Amino acid sequence: MSVRVRIAPSPTGSPHVGTAYIALFNLAFARRHAGQLILRIEDTDQARSRPEHEDHLIRALRWLELNWDEGPDVGGPCGPYRQSERLPLYQQHARQLVEAGHAYYCFCTPQRLDSLRAEQRRLKLSLGYDRHCRDLPLAEADQRRGEPHVVRLKMPLEGKSVLQDTLRGAIEFEYGLLDDQVLLKSDGFPTYHLAAVVDDHLMGITHVIRGEEWINSSSKHLLLYERFGWTPPVHTHLPLLLNPDGSKMSKRRNPTSIDYYRRAGYLGPALRNYLGLMSYPPPGEDEKFTLEQWVASFDLARISLGGSVFDLDKLLWLNGRYLREDLSSAALLGELKNWLFNDEHLGQLVPLMHERMETLGDFLPKCAFFFARRVECNPEDLVPKKREAQEAIQVLQTALWALEGALPLNRDRVEEAIRKVSEFWAWPIREVTGPLFAAIMGQKVGPPLFESIALLGLDLSRARLLEAMNVLGGLSKKKAAELEERWKNKL
Repeated sequence: MSVRVRIAPSPTGSPHVGTAYIALFNLAFARRHAGQLILRIEDTDQARSRPEHEDHLIRALRWLELNWDEGPDVGGPCGPYRQSERLPLYQQHARQLVEAGHAYYCFCTPQRLDSLRAEQRRLKLSLGYDRHCRDLPLAEADQRRGEPHVVRLKMPLEGKSVLQDTLRGAIEFEYGLLDDQVLLKSDGFPTYHLAAVVDDHLMGITHVIRGEEWINSSSKHLLLYERFGWTPPVHTHLPLLLNPDGSKMSKRRNPTSIDYYRRAGYLGPALRNYLGLMSYPPPGEDEKFTLEQWVASFDLARISLGGSVFDLDKLLWLNGRYLREDLSSAALLGELKNWLFNDEHLGQLVPLMHERMETLGDFLPKCAFFFARRVECNPEDLVPKKREAQEAIQVLQTALWALEGALPLNRDRVEEAIRKVSEFWAWPIREVTGPLFAAIMGQKVGPPLFESIALLGLDLSRARLLEAMNVLGGLSKKKAAELEERWKNKL
C-alpha cells in the first residue's frame, strides 16, 4: 500500500504556524515511507475564504520548503484540489446517505433554531438540535426541497464508536451524546465533516495526521465511513502548539502567522527546524538538523504527547545558529536583499522618508523600525495626557480589531479603520494616533502613520500593538470579551 497523506488548510486569514507544523509531520511521514503528500484547500467557508489568502498560504509553505506532490498549483490525478470546485461530489454523496436512510433533510428555519437554543439555555439543558425533521418521510421531504434546507447526519441514539489512534490508543465516543451533524448547508456547500471524509476517500488518503482539536469530530467521521461502506484511514492526532502558560497558541498571545516570522527576519529552515522539535525528539544530540536528517529518523511512535510549548527565545537562539553556521557573508547578503533590502521594498520606503531627511545618513535611523523584529516603547508615550493607561489599552485593542477588519491593508483602509476607532471612543484623532505612533514605531513622531502601518503589514503591526498593551498591563480576558462585544455591536 502506497502511503498518501494530506494537509487541508482553510484560506481564511494569515497562514498559521500550526498549519506548517501539521504539514511538516505529514511531509516527514510521506517521505519516510516513499509516499505522497497532497495539499487540499478547504475553502467551503465562503464568507471568509479568499484567493489572496490561498496565495499567501502557498507562498508561506514554499518558503519553509514544505513541498507537496499534488495540489491546486501542481495538479494531480485526484483533482480538483479546492473543495469549492468539488460541490457536485458532496451533493451526490449527501443524497446517497439520505436515500439509504442515514441522513435526512432538515427544514428548520434559523428563527426556530434560535428559539430552541434560547429555551434550552433557559432550562439549563445541553444545547443541540432536537431532531424535529429526523423522521420526515423522504417523499414528503423531496416535495419540499424547494424550501431552504440542510442535510443532517442521522446519529445513532445509542451505542458507541471507537477511534484507534496511533498515539493515544482506543478513544471511545457515546453516540447518544452527539448531535445530528449538518453535512450539507443550505447554500449547497458541505461542512468540514462531509467534505473531509469524501475527499480523503476519493483521494486515497491512507493516514490522517492532524491536530488533537479534531479528536471529537472523529466519531462523526467514523460513522460516515461506516455508512458509506469505506475503510477509514489510520488516524494520528498531534498535540497542540501551546503558549508558555500552557494555553492553546493564539495570535492574541504569540505571533502565529508564518508571514510574521518571515517579515521579522527569521530564516525558513530555522523555523521549520524548530517546528520539528515540537513534540518530537531531535534525530541526534544536536537540536539543529536538516529536513533530510529528520525524515531519515522519523517515526510516529516517537511523538511526545506532553505538549508543544512554542518558545520564542529558543526559536531566536536556533535562528541565530542558522545565520552564523549556515550562511557565508555572501549568502547572508543575498538573504538580506531577498528579505527587505531590495528595490521593491526600499522604493516604498523612500517616499515616506524623502521630506524628513537632511543627509543620506538620516535614512536608516528614521526608518529603522521597518526592519526591526520588535521596538521598545515608552509607557508614557502610549497614554495621551489626561487619559488612563486602561483607556489606552482599550484603544489599542480596538485599533487592532479595526485593522484586522480592513484587509488587504493600504493607506486609505488603514485611515478609515483608525477613524472608526476615534469615533467609537469619541477621542480626537490625534489622541488615537499618538499611542499608535509609540506602539508601531517606538517613538512619538515619524513618517506618515497610515502608510507605515500598511507597509509594515498586519502581522508585525499586531505583534507591536499586543506588546504595547502588555507594557501598559494588558487587558483581562473578561474585559477583552466585554469590549469585543461592544465593538461588534457598534459596527
